[in-house]
Amino acid sequence: MNPLVRRLVSRVGRLVSLMVLAALGTIALMRYAPGYFTDAREMDAQYAGSARTELQLEQAQHGTFAQLTRELLGGWMHRDLGRSRHFDVPVTELMTPRLRVTGKLLFCGVAGGWLLALTLALPLSARRTASGEGAIAAPTALLLAMPVGALATGCLLADFGGPVLVLSTLIAVRDFKLIYRLLRQTWRSPHFLYARALGVSTPRIMRVHLLPRLTNELVALATMSFVLALSAIVPVEVIFDVPGLGQLAWSAAMNRDMPVLLAVTLLMAACIGVATMLAEPIQRAEAIPCA
Repeated sequence: MNPLVRRLVSRVGRLVSLMVLAALGTIALMRYAPGYFTDAREMDAQYAGSARTELQLEQAQHGTFAQLTRELLGGWMHRDLGRSRHFDVPVTELMTPRLRVTGKLLFCGVAGGWLLALTLALPLSARRTASGEGAIAAPTALLLAMPVGALATGCLLADFGGPVLVLSTLIAVRDFKLIYRLLRQTWRSPHFLYARALGVSTPRIMRVHLLPRLTNELVALATMSFVLALSAIVPVEVIFDVPGLGQLAWSAAMNRDMPVLLAVTLLMAACIGVATMLAEPIQRAEAIPCA
């Protein structure tokens, strides 16, 4: 088999395996969670009898793990995402408008984080001494140690910023040190020092030599930044009441809405798998030593 085809098949196989494991894990966690077959109507005497009968029928029809798996994944094979158990509408109708909201939030958060990280890293890394690094190290370490939910809650209580600021800060503090070290190492290479000695301006060195040389590393790092932002999207959307996929996933988990939670989980797993696939060839190419 052609090596390129073999690598492609391997990556697609890993992506499919990731999605299958995510689906099975989600179904198992929801099915065996305490009180999965419960309904708020059971607390009302007017509906308790009929609600209990419906729940018993539901449990008899697809109460086992195998039955749930066969029903949910079988529907996915036929392009049917199912119907929301809590909202009683098709899952596709719930996810489509929220997908745009979450996509816009992710894009703005990653772009803002990278703008902030590059704004700090470029001038500091271009210095001849590392005098400015210590002033950034302490706040960066503090923000890295702070949970996303705590950071979002602090912004909400202080009435300062919003979900984009929280995601941008998370991306910036995580990527700043990596970008700084990468730029610092490149600035100190012999040919860049020689260009400086010849009097070539710093903006020209950055535009013509520095950024093109680091394109692959920065693209791979940006791909991982998207994965990081995606992992933080649930607490950010819940705390700031953003009507996106993260809030929908939280609502589905609280209301034991299996079809919705499974759809959101598989979508996020697919996004993470594709991002990893895109970053892997770039990282492998950078690992090959130059002749």
